[in-house]
Amino acid sequence: MKLARYKFGDNAPAYGLIRGENIYEVQGDIFSDYAPTGVQHPLGQVKLLAPVTPSIIAAVGKNYYDHALEFDNTLPESPIIFFKPQTAVIGPDDAIVRPFISTRVDYEGELAMVVKKTARCVSAADYKDYILGYTILNDVTARDLQRKDGQWARAKGFDTFAPIGPIITDEVDAASLRIETLLNGATVQSSNTGKLLFSLGQVFEFITRFMTLRPGDVIATGTPEGVGPMSSGDTVEVRIEGIGALRNTVVDEA
Repeated sequence: MKLARYKFGDNAPAYGLIRGENIYEVQGDIFSDYAPTGVQHPLGQVKLLAPVTPSIIAAVGKNYYDHALEFDNTLPESPIIFFKPQTAVIGPDDAIVRPFISTRVDYEGELAMVVKKTARCVSAADYKDYILGYTILNDVTARDLQRKDGQWARAKGFDTFAPIGPIITDEVDAASLRIETLLNGATVQSSNTGKLLFSLGQVFEFITRFMTLRPGDVIATGTPEGVGPMSSGDTVEVRIEGIGALRNTVVDEA
């Protein structure tokens, strides 16, 4: 399954299944039961949107060995969890807005899981039963504010700081996927999800031990080494093998 949320012309946003170079509209609940409507469009004629509007994004900090060392040279004993609000979500090709109160805004390319059904106290071995599929997330961060505040809510919670997309898919082995970030065409992050400190199942179990996740919620699983700043006019692209590329431009706040 390769599922996307899209807009065609002046039509209302819809969900569709991607097959080849076309997208086939579906109706119903994407988390339980949906079916094709018979409507299809060439992919090049639609605008892909953020594939979900999560009630919350639960994210993991310092979940790659090399990034933990570049961040503060310490390795966590258990997953470090923080949250990004729904208002931070944007889709492919939307603009990331650098707030005027920050002097450094960084990219952080990440693999993300999309929750399929209500999840509480789920074991690591069973996490796949609760996942609709995988997507890409850029955990945009105001690095100077993160260091100033000593906690991460403001630095990671600005509007536009959670680009998500372009699709959701269950057709990948998420335990071993090539992940890279490009800034203006130059590779700045390059790693593999097999290098996660805490596996996807461990992360899912840890989070659902203290909170309930609902359909459409998103878990961002951490970023590899190579994080760095973006400037107005830049183009940042996060690529994950088998999922695609999430591309956004950067602008300064008016």
